[in-house]
Amino acid sequence: MKKDIVSPVKDPLAWLLSPENPSVRYYTLVKLLDCPVESPEVQKARQAIMESQLVQAILALQDADGWWGEHDSALNPMYRGTIWQLGYLAELGADISNTAIRRGAEVVWRNAQGEHLNFPNVSKIYHKFYPEDMPCMDGMALWALIRLGYGLDDTRAAKAVSFISKALIDSEMQCTFNVKLPCAWGGVKELRALVAVPKDQRKGDIQSAIEKSANFFLDCNLAQADFPRKPKANVSQHWFKLGFPRNYQSDLLEMAVALADAGYARDPRFKPLVDFLLSKRRADGTWKLEETLPKMAVPFEQKGQPSRWITWQAWYVLKSAGVDFPEK
Repeated sequence: MKKDIVSPVKDPLAWLLSPENPSVRYYTLVKLLDCPVESPEVQKARQAIMESQLVQAILALQDADGWWGEHDSALNPMYRGTIWQLGYLAELGADISNTAIRRGAEVVWRNAQGEHLNFPNVSKIYHKFYPEDMPCMDGMALWALIRLGYGLDDTRAAKAVSFISKALIDSEMQCTFNVKLPCAWGGVKELRALVAVPKDQRKGDIQSAIEKSANFFLDCNLAQADFPRKPKANVSQHWFKLGFPRNYQSDLLEMAVALADAGYARDPRFKPLVDFLLSKRRADGTWKLEETLPKMAVPFEQKGQPSRWITWQAWYVLKSAGVDFPEK
């Protein structure tokens, strides 16, 4: 078995707050230490995100028209097209105050949103057989656009949120690739998109959809990830591997973060997710990156090593669930 080439982290919180990764520093300040977003320390971290090596490397791959990859579809090529790169930028904490990022986001609004305000419209790789099909793509695209700065005051975002909310309520995450059964991967992506909406705006169908999807997950056997799947199909082992970024796949950590954002971390049914994360914690208080995509143009971290991205999210889930977090 390969041994870690990185020595154990002596102080996990100081490691997360290191300026080496300004995105994780920002999320640690805001999500773990509850620092006000308007504080100078947080604002400095936010500014450093836009100047970071990862953000600049992704932007360097964008063409002058705002596209990444092929121009016939914002999805192509897989993991490297426009929608995917905007998702990575959103994960990093970038936003549309940057002209290049806004230009890319507008490419997606113009070229990837379908007539029902869903995503995607047409693609060589992905094809919806009905508007609510492939919920993963709807959730991924809308989550990225909301996180980058498009709120419900933008008509396109408001209509897309309405579409996803109604789809979750009426169609229950059905997907052709899962023989029209609810797709838990897609459901996590759609839940992420809805909880990205500010709490005071989660009303009506938005809140109903959040409640319905959260209860769907919590009523399943979370310890075994026993979600609906094709006849005779095995449970996907991706659920049990801590990965980042997740793209259209998901895992129990991403689900746990979405449920924590939705306010369900203290629900008794949430406990299997807490136990799962505690079982993965290393002796030095960190978590490893167990899975990542080999096709990413700009890799975030090295597989098999202690991960700042996984660690801050795991601590956020545990903190939300009432597990003690080491103070600064």
